[in-house]
Amino acid sequence: MEIRRGGLDCVVDLTRNDRSAWLTFLSGAQQRIVSDRLKIKSKIRARLYNEFVDCAMKQMHTADYYLALLRPLGISAAANDPVLDLPSVAQQRAAAVIADHIHHQPFAVFHPGSARVEKFWEPERWAKIIEFAANELALFPVLSGGGNEVERAHLAAVRQQLHRPVLDLSGQLDLLTLAALLEHARLLVTIDSAPMHLASAMGRPQVILFGPTNPFHWRPQKSPAAILFGESPEPLRHFHAREAKRPMRQISTAAVIDAMRLMVSAPAASAV
Repeated sequence: MEIRRGGLDCVVDLTRNDRSAWLTFLSGAQQRIVSDRLKIKSKIRARLYNEFVDCAMKQMHTADYYLALLRPLGISAAANDPVLDLPSVAQQRAAAVIADHIHHQPFAVFHPGSARVEKFWEPERWAKIIEFAANELALFPVLSGGGNEVERAHLAAVRQQLHRPVLDLSGQLDLLTLAALLEHARLLVTIDSAPMHLASAMGRPQVILFGPTNPFHWRPQKSPAAILFGESPEPLRHFHAREAKRPMRQISTAAVIDAMRLMVSAPAASAV
């Protein structure tokens, strides 16, 4: 098999599912690392590994969990938000967008879409907060998104609700260029998504809407972020490992607008 021909010395299994277990074993790596909770979950799959780490995925932030699995390799690090060293070509592409399309105005990026429909917030609510950003916060609105059909349809529904023009960059930017653009944004408003992590790496303020995923596991840990989850009228201050999924519709438009005001007034918002 191709994976065995790779001559891997070590495999760290982050996901613990059937497929990853067999791929780990078939790699032929001498060191095969996984969480020791697998011994409880599946004694049969546990036989495919030879090194176990005392860490529980459900009780830890995802970054902390991944870092814990690296301990057998002698790697020890505190979990900080990621840092990206962007290539100059990504920075140049973002600069061109800012010059040619945003015209160097203060701007906010809105990322409504996902491949998972349960993460969608209502299009009319996205339209209201986009227009609020433009009219009340004087921020030029920019839409970002992926290229899959479900996400494109959701973005089209958002645009149909708008009463003002917006720069739609969905499907047009690679991730590094999007990160370079976010580095200059005054604000990102997003669901739990890849841009959330990119903005975190850039240290930019953001408002994040969580519903089917638990912010305890996925939220930015260091960068400025207002995290909304369920019916809470204000951003969460405390996070819990065990949380039921919440419908996205529970997040009110007023809560998002208040969080946007809060994050735009934060010192990091003007440090661009």
